[in-house]
Amino acid sequence: MTDLSLVLPGGLPDKRQVAASFSRAAASYDSVAELQRDVGAQLLRRLPVNFVPSRWLDVGCGTGYFTRALAERFVAGHGVALDIAEGMLTHARPLGGAQHFIAGDAERLPLHDETCDLIFSSLAVQWCADFEAVLGEAFRVLKPGGFFAFASLCVGTLFELRDSWRQVDGLVHVNRFREFARYEQLCAASGLRTASLQTQAHVLHYPDVRSLTHELKALGAHNLNPGRPGGLTGRARILGLVEAYEQYRQAQGLPATYQVVYAVLEKPL
Repeated sequence: MTDLSLVLPGGLPDKRQVAASFSRAAASYDSVAELQRDVGAQLLRRLPVNFVPSRWLDVGCGTGYFTRALAERFVAGHGVALDIAEGMLTHARPLGGAQHFIAGDAERLPLHDETCDLIFSSLAVQWCADFEAVLGEAFRVLKPGGFFAFASLCVGTLFELRDSWRQVDGLVHVNRFREFARYEQLCAASGLRTASLQTQAHVLHYPDVRSLTHELKALGAHNLNPGRPGGLTGRARILGLVEAYEQYRQAQGLPATYQVVYAVLEKPL
């Protein structure tokens, strides 16, 4: 596995914890997934206009929202939905959209070589510590001329929450993400041709800090990093967080910035 210690100090969370957290969030996820729907819709729009895959794979399908969107767009295609969280698959499977729903890891796809025309992944691969392996698996599974389209998160995501906590204590309270430059390096070295790769800020607003932290928990995306504080957070620290975050307040409310990476990569013929 690639050493990411210089890129992500402290490392990414254990994937078993990620899977368990998102499994628990399956029932509540769609009710608070405004950002996820917006990002996935933008990623869909970035696919080549006349591209019609005969077989596609949704990696990190979650509740299957974009599995169903892919099925609607590519009516004649054969769809496979994959997620590491069994709870998400249990939720998504009855809603349809794909011919197969399978448990699996983006770093070790349980598919044969050159079997997919499209691999689509929206806001999932940020949880993969070995992104080089993700790209390698995409290259292996794609047919020549196929596309790997992904949306991920990079450094700068939730900086308001991170900086507010930094004023309170020195513990890890916000998930860590790769630098955009690292995505650029890894994509360039992957053997896949970069059709497009850019970052875009999405800013959501909340009436108070509690609304933001409640949403992160409902999404299963609350703090999962090594070095996070154990047990309950004390009242004094919460009050300190609230006071620090209030410095960011805007007319629309408290901002939460997500730095989203959008990429469309093609496997050369």
